[in-house]
Amino acid sequence: MKTRNDQLIDLQFVDVTSVEVLGHYRLQLGFSDGSTREVDLTGDLHGPVFEPLADPDFFRQVRVDPELGTVVWPNGADLDPLVLHGDFEPASRLVSR
Repeated sequence: MKTRNDQLIDLQFVDVTSVEVLGHYRLQLGFSDGSTREVDLTGDLHGPVFEPLADPDFFRQVRVDPELGTVVWPNGADLDPLVLHGDFEPASRLVSR
């Protein structure tokens, strides 16, 4: 059985390469490893930086920042590409356990 440290050693970093808004809080993402994933962010966006994303028009302004390798919004909000890829759970889910 692999330990958490083994998992971290095996981890391959990926970047978000494409984004399409599917609906409010829902994104279709493409990654540098060739995979795609539909992500529903409902309930995962906490804190003041994410408050503007409650507005569907603002949420649709998401784009890929190739330098950061992830999705960003005009107010500077961004998300961890490894969480978006599904390699890790959002910290908010881990705290609530």
